[in-house]
Amino acid sequence: MNAANRRTILVTSALPYANGAPHLGHIVEYVQTDIWVRYQRLRGHDCLYVCASDAHGTPIMLKARQEGISPEALIERVGAEQRRDFADFDVSFDNFHTTHSPENREVTEGIYQRLVAGGHIRRETIRQAYDEQAQMFLPDRYVRGTCPRCGALDQYGDSCEACGATYTPADLVNAISVVSGTPPVQRDSEHLFFRLGDFEPMLREWTGSGRLQPAVTAKLDEWFTAGLRDWDISRDAPYFGFEIPGETGKYFYVWLDAPIGYLGSFLQYCRRTGLDFDRYWKAGSDAEVYHFIGKDIVYFHTLFWPAVLHGSGYRPPTAVYAHGFLTVNGQKMSKSRGTFITARAWLDHLPAEYLRYFYASRLGPGVDDLDLNLDEFVGKINSDLVGKLVNIASRCAGFIARGSQGRLAERLPEPALYDEFAAAAQRIGEAYEGRDLACVVREVMLLADRANLYIDQQKPWLMAKDPVRAADVQGVCTQGLNLFRVLALYLKPIVPRLAAGAERFLGLPDQRWADVSRPLLGQTIGTYEPLATRVDPAATKALLGASTESLKPSGVPTAAPPAAGSTQAVAPVPAAASTVSVPQASIEDFARIDLRIARIVTAEQVEGADKLLRLVVDLGGERRTVFAGIRQAYAPEQLVGRLTVVVANLEPRKMRFGTSEGMVLAAGPGGADIFLLAPDAGAQPGMRVK
Repeated sequence: MNAANRRTILVTSALPYANGAPHLGHIVEYVQTDIWVRYQRLRGHDCLYVCASDAHGTPIMLKARQEGISPEALIERVGAEQRRDFADFDVSFDNFHTTHSPENREVTEGIYQRLVAGGHIRRETIRQAYDEQAQMFLPDRYVRGTCPRCGALDQYGDSCEACGATYTPADLVNAISVVSGTPPVQRDSEHLFFRLGDFEPMLREWTGSGRLQPAVTAKLDEWFTAGLRDWDISRDAPYFGFEIPGETGKYFYVWLDAPIGYLGSFLQYCRRTGLDFDRYWKAGSDAEVYHFIGKDIVYFHTLFWPAVLHGSGYRPPTAVYAHGFLTVNGQKMSKSRGTFITARAWLDHLPAEYLRYFYASRLGPGVDDLDLNLDEFVGKINSDLVGKLVNIASRCAGFIARGSQGRLAERLPEPALYDEFAAAAQRIGEAYEGRDLACVVREVMLLADRANLYIDQQKPWLMAKDPVRAADVQGVCTQGLNLFRVLALYLKPIVPRLAAGAERFLGLPDQRWADVSRPLLGQTIGTYEPLATRVDPAATKALLGASTESLKPSGVPTAAPPAAGSTQAVAPVPAAASTVSVPQASIEDFARIDLRIARIVTAEQVEGADKLLRLVVDLGGERRTVFAGIRQAYAPEQLVGRLTVVVANLEPRKMRFGTSEGMVLAAGPGGADIFLLAPDAGAQPGMRVK
């Protein structure tokens, strides 16, 4: 590639939070990003990939206190686990840092001071829940109690997972602090706010310029219509993070300095290597900057983040690419189901490369969710990588070794077929560039089928029985190995270890994309060793079994013990059953509740509600609309056609999204761990539960 065509690219993935090792949901993003980065490098572009641990915030502080260690010790340990697991999944970071670093502090304070100077920061006094025993202000999610609308127990301080109601911690009945187990009080505190509305014209132009996926752009249009709200960027002590210059007891909110961590990590890399930081981040830079993120943090990355960059004199990203969530066997990852699988658990049972390939086969350019169906995974690997791809090499290598002393023929018997494979580089490259990895896999496997058909038609095993046809056998197998080499090159960003093994076998240096134009002829190759082996279904069963055993739900968490050296007493959080006294019900009380079997006819997400699904249920000839707070546990398509149990005589509740005409019954602590009740086979819609 000539210098004029070489691109200068910086790529990031969202920062993993430093309170736990990566799980398979995290790995989706890093694999997707790494594949795209490897493709750019394969094309000869200057492509750097940086990331960092997101190391600040209340959860870090409390987890460290619980373990009796410093936050610094916690983030160092977790950061080491993250670096180890990502490396074992072949994620090729150029730099992996931490947001708790001198570089990130330097950049964060500089950005803040520029925003202040530009008049983009204001002050406002707000009321917050305060834990008098722990002596700290509480995030909404650190307050739990009884929903003021439906009476559901053990709900978060911002919304009810049972009925979908939204409220403040002050509205909860019998509210308790998750930290100390004591009732919080309300206190005033002055906070700092970023004036997001100052940047609406810039943001409308930036988001409307093709930098985002269509689904993301559509969502942003809704947010623009609703109006851009100022962003609270400060938190009160005690808090683990960077103290705000010029303020007493005020810290930068983690969501301000977390994305700045991209710049902090890159700054460390530049100082270590001598690279020009401004070449990439100064306003007007022609370098390309891409962020790969999950769809749950689109708001931060497509509104707050480009506004903060623009307001502080930096360039905005070239584009932001979001992906969907991961489910396992059609269910949200859950500890109780054994489907909450850590990256390390996978590595203990199965090759990382196989998961990279399966993810790629399911990842498109949109924001659709991805399901890791383990039966499909086994079939995909055994069919594609083993049965198709490496089968080409294994079928041909032996004939070259035995009949030609390991030497390839001087010419191809069918050069047009090789040219056909080489010409596919254009459309496969376009699919890589557009992040349509599923298309890449499909195209490569179609070619693999074509290569295997060629070998089947030529039948070198029959030719080899006739010594006179030794040259023909050599030619056919040389053709086959060249087709295999092309396919291995096309898949190199996805399965780098397999591709490296193919290069060693063929006696090749590190291959580049342009090398596809030249066939491999007249050279001696190595001894073939298996490049992929079949997956035993028992391995996936062992994986699920190990995950179920090691990740059993531990019930309601207890509050963290005080940090080492602290004299502050912290009480454990009482279990939900002990915080609320539930009176006994008579048989007459139970008889007043009309429980009916219902079939879910339709299910859809509710715009503007993070936890609600809108269900239409059939009660045996009567259809009703029910809003259920189960969005975190179920995708809508999982529910259609299912039987469940509904409270049919519940008084209709008018919500801002519509009227809910009943309640579906479910069990579990909430969030992703919630489970719909379902009757045995034979039950019919409309039947009463007795």
